[in-house]
Amino acid sequence: MALPLAFFGVFFAYPVASIVGRGLKDDGQWQFARVGEVITDPRIGHVLWFTTWQAAASTGLTLLLALPGAYVLARFDFPGKRLLRAVVTVPFVLPTVVVGSAFLALLGHGGLLDELWGVRLDTTVWAILLAHVFFNYAVVVRTVGGLWAQLDPRQEEAARVLGAGRFAAWRRVTLPALVPAIAAAALMVFLFTFTSFGVIQILGGPRYATLEVEIYQQTAQLLDLPTAAVLTLVQFAAVAALLGVHARTVRRREATLHLVDAAGTARRPRGAAEWTLLGSVLAVVALLVVVPLLVLVLRSFDGPDGYGLTYYRALASAGENGGTFVVAPLEAIGNSLAYGLAATTIAVVVGGLAAAALTRREGRLVRGFDALLMLPLGTSAVTVGFGFLISLDEPPLDLRTSWILVPLAQALVGVPFVVRTMLPVLRAVDARLREAAAVLGASPLRAWREVDLPLVGRALAVAAGFAFAVSLGEFGATVFIARPDSPTLPVAVARLLGRPGEMNYGQAMALSTILMLVCAVALLVLERVRTDRTGEF
Repeated sequence: MALPLAFFGVFFAYPVASIVGRGLKDDGQWQFARVGEVITDPRIGHVLWFTTWQAAASTGLTLLLALPGAYVLARFDFPGKRLLRAVVTVPFVLPTVVVGSAFLALLGHGGLLDELWGVRLDTTVWAILLAHVFFNYAVVVRTVGGLWAQLDPRQEEAARVLGAGRFAAWRRVTLPALVPAIAAAALMVFLFTFTSFGVIQILGGPRYATLEVEIYQQTAQLLDLPTAAVLTLVQFAAVAALLGVHARTVRRREATLHLVDAAGTARRPRGAAEWTLLGSVLAVVALLVVVPLLVLVLRSFDGPDGYGLTYYRALASAGENGGTFVVAPLEAIGNSLAYGLAATTIAVVVGGLAAAALTRREGRLVRGFDALLMLPLGTSAVTVGFGFLISLDEPPLDLRTSWILVPLAQALVGVPFVVRTMLPVLRAVDARLREAAAVLGASPLRAWREVDLPLVGRALAVAAGFAFAVSLGEFGATVFIARPDSPTLPVAVARLLGRPGEMNYGQAMALSTILMLVCAVALLVLERVRTDRTGEF
C-alpha cells in the first residue's frame, strides 16, 4: 500500500487540498459560511439534481444495451470478433468534446436525422444519454466480459442437468459470480457520467449543466474560486457516499470462483435465438457506435471545395491555424502516444500494487484505501489541473515545466481502471493455490509469478488497455498543464473547436479521425500479437 498511498497523497490529495484551501480561505481564515450559501442556492440545487439523475439514467441505459454485448464477446466465436472488440473500444478514447460534436452533427440541426426524417434530438436529454452510452459502452463490455469469458460454463450446464431452466440457471449460478464485475462497471460508468463535461457542454446548452460544467464556469469564466471549492467538496461527499455503498454491497457478494481459460469457453452460436442475439448486438453497435464514428470521418473529408484532404494537409503546418499552435497540430499524435505509454506504465504499477494489497488485507483502513483510489474519477478534472499548477511549483516538486506532469495527471484517472478491472479476478483466485505453492517451497514472488499471474493475465491486459485508452482521451486536467509546444490530441482538438471558422472545425474532425484510427490500429495489433488468447485486448 505504501507506493499507491504516496502517489495519491502527492499527486492527488495535495493539489486538490491546495486549490480548495485557496478558495475557502480569506486572510488565513476559513470561510465556511460560503458552503451554506452555495448549497442552498436553488440554481445549484437544480444542477445537483440533474447531475445525479442523468448519471443514473445513463448508467442504467448503458448496462441495458452493453450487457448483451459483453455476453456475445465472452461466449461466442465468430468472424470479425477481434475487429468488433476494437470498434467498441474506440469511442472510449475519444475526447468528450469530440463525442459531443459527433452527436451534434448526427442529432442536431442539419444532422443526419434532421436531413433524413426531420428529427432533432439536440435540444432533449436523449442526446446526452445516447452520447454517454456511446462513450461508456466499452466499459461494461470489457469489465464484465473479461470475467464472464473465464467463468466455467459447465457450472451452469450442471444446474440445467439438475432441472433448472436456462434463465434460472443463469440467475442462480452465473449472475452471482458476475455481480462484482457488473457493480464495478456500473460504478465507473456512473462516475464518468456524474462528472461529464464535454458532452454536456456541447449537447446540454443553457438548459442542462452538471457539477463539472458548473465548476468549470465558476473557475475559468467567473473566477469565483470559493463557489468552485464548495462544489468540489460536494462532489467529494457524493462520490464518497457512493463508494461506501458500493464497497459494502460488493463485499457481501464476493466469492472464490472457478476460472478457466477464456479460449475454451467461446463457441460458435447455435440455434435461431443465439444468432438473433448476435445480430441484435451487431445492429446496436452499428447504430450506436459505428454511425457516429462515420460522421466524424465524413466531416473530416468534407472540405470547402468538396470531399478531399484539405483539412489533413493543413494539420502539417502551424501557420494554417492563425496562431492556435506553436507547432504543427500533427505533432500531437507522437506526444499523445509517448504520454500514454508513460501514463500506462505508472498506472499499471501503482494500480497493480494497490489491487494486490486490497486482495490480501481486510479492515476499515483497507476499505478506506479502496475508496481513495476511486476518488479521481469523481473529482473535477478542472480542480486537479489547477491544483497541479498552484501546488507543484516549488522544489523538490517543481514540475510545472516537466514533461512528466501530463502522464502523472493521466495516470491518476488510469489507476482506478486498473484496480477495478483486476480486483474481481484477483479476489476470485483460490488462496489455497498460493498456500500449496508456499508449502512446496515457492517464495511469495515465485508463487505470484506462477500461480496468480497466469490466472490474472487477462485482467492485467484489460487493465493496461484501459489505462492507455484513458490516457489518450484525457482532457479535463491535461488542457491546463500541457505545454504549448507539446499538445496532446484531445487538447489540440479542443483548441481547434474553440476557434471559429470552417477550417478549424474541419481540422478538429481530421485530428479526431486520426485519434480514432490510432486507437483502432493499436487495439488490432494487440489482438494480433497476443499468443495465449487470454487478453481481452
